[in-house]
Amino acid sequence: MTAPAEETTAGRGASGGGFDPGAAAARATGAILSDTLRGAHRGVVVDSPPGAGKSTLVVRAALELADAGRPLMVVAQTNAQVDDLVLRLAQKNPDLPVGRLHSSDADAYDKTLDALPNVRTSAKAADLAGLDVVLSTAAKWAHVKVDEPWRHAIVDEAYQMRSDALLAVAGLFERALFVGDPGQLDPFSIVGGEQWAGLSYDPSASAVTTLLAHNPELPQHRLPVSWRLPASAAPLVSDAFYPYTPFRSGTAAGDRRLTFAVASDGSGPDRVIDEAAASGWGLLELPARHTPRTDPEAVRALAAVVTRLLERGGAAVSERDPDPAPLTADRIAVGTAHRDQAAAVRAALAERGVTDVTVDTANRLQGREFDVTVVLHPLSGRPDATAFHLETGRLCVLASRHRHACIVVCRAGVSELLDDHPSTEPVQLGVTVKFPDGWDAMFTTYLHLLEHRVSWRP
Repeated sequence: MTAPAEETTAGRGASGGGFDPGAAAARATGAILSDTLRGAHRGVVVDSPPGAGKSTLVVRAALELADAGRPLMVVAQTNAQVDDLVLRLAQKNPDLPVGRLHSSDADAYDKTLDALPNVRTSAKAADLAGLDVVLSTAAKWAHVKVDEPWRHAIVDEAYQMRSDALLAVAGLFERALFVGDPGQLDPFSIVGGEQWAGLSYDPSASAVTTLLAHNPELPQHRLPVSWRLPASAAPLVSDAFYPYTPFRSGTAAGDRRLTFAVASDGSGPDRVIDEAAASGWGLLELPARHTPRTDPEAVRALAAVVTRLLERGGAAVSERDPDPAPLTADRIAVGTAHRDQAAAVRAALAERGVTDVTVDTANRLQGREFDVTVVLHPLSGRPDATAFHLETGRLCVLASRHRHACIVVCRAGVSELLDDHPSTEPVQLGVTVKFPDGWDAMFTTYLHLLEHRVSWRP
C-alpha cells in the first residue's frame, strides 16, 4: 500500500508541512470503512501504530455494520480486551443489543457489564443468537459451532493472534476486518516453531502474516497518526520500529506539558524526572556492572523514581484539557522484561508505601496507556544480548505506553554489549526478514536515550 504524500514524512512531528493529523486519520478511517462495508474482498487488514485508535476503529466499524443490518462477531485476544470493547460499544450506543460470550469460569468477565441493560452475558453462544454484536476471545470462539456463519467479523489485535487460532474460528464468518499493531510482540507460543519456519501455514506465525501469505490481494490500510505518543516520542518510535509504515503524532510540541510543584532535590531520580518532563525522555544511568536479573540497585532506582514522581506533585496538561490534571499513581506504570523483575519492583514500592502503580512485563502492558512510564532497560546489567532481550516488539511496547514522558533505568555499557553481540540470528528460507531487527532497534533507541542521560551512583 502506498501512503498519501503528506503521510510519507511521518515521524517528524505533528506540525509543519501543512500536515493535518485529524484530516489524515479521517481519510484513512473512511477508506477502511468503505472497504469493510462495501468492498468486494473477504478480508481487510489495518496496520496501526501505538495509540492510533485501534479500539476506536473497531467500535466504529462494529456500530456501522450493525446500523447497516449486518450482525457480526468480534474476536479479541484477552478477556480484558473483550470487556473494554463491550464497554466502549455500550457508551457509544446504549440501545445496541450486545452479547458478551464468556467461559464458565467464576471471573470470566468484568461484572460491571451486568449493570448495562443492553448487554447480555452467557457462556452459551445459543443464548446470544440474534443480537447485533457478539464479542468474545479467540479461545472461546474456537469452541463455538454455528449452522450459519456470521456475515462479518472483526478481529482485534490480529498481529498478536496465532494463525492456528485464526484457523479455529475462520469457519464462523464470511468476511472480516483484521486490526492490529505489527510493531508489538509476536504471538506467544510455549512450543518452538522452528519445524514450521518458512511454511505458509506456520501455526506459530501471526494470523495476519499467514492470511496475507495466502491472500496477498487483500486491501491493506494503515492508521497514520498516533494520538497517544507525544511529538517528542513519535519520531523515535516511528523511525526505530516502523520504518516502512511511518506515522506522526497527533499533537505538536508544546501541546502537552508535565510540571511539578516541588523543586528538584538534586538527586539522580529528580534530575532524570526533570529531564523527562522537559524533553519527553530520560535515561537514569547506573554504573556499569554485571548483575542478577533482579538487580537490587536498579530495582531501588525504579522505585525511587516512581516515589519522587508522586511526592513532587506532578501535573499534566494536554490537548484533552487545558486544566492541569494531577499525576496520580494510576497514571504511572513500570515496565520490565521479566516477571521476577516486576515482582521485585512491586515489593520495593510496597516498602515505600506506594500502591496503585501498575508494574508489569511488556506482554501485559501491551495495549495500555499511561501519562508516565518508568522502564527497566532489557539489557541493563546483562553479560549477553539474547534473542529474547533483543525482541523488537518487547522494546517497542516498553517505549510506547506514555502520553507525556518515558524514563529508562539502565546500567552503563549497553553500547559495548551490543558491539560484542552482533545480530547473528539464522536466516531461514521462506521467512520474511523482520525489519528493523531487534539489534538495530535497540541501538537506535539507546543512542537517542544517551542524549537525555543522567548518570547516578546510588
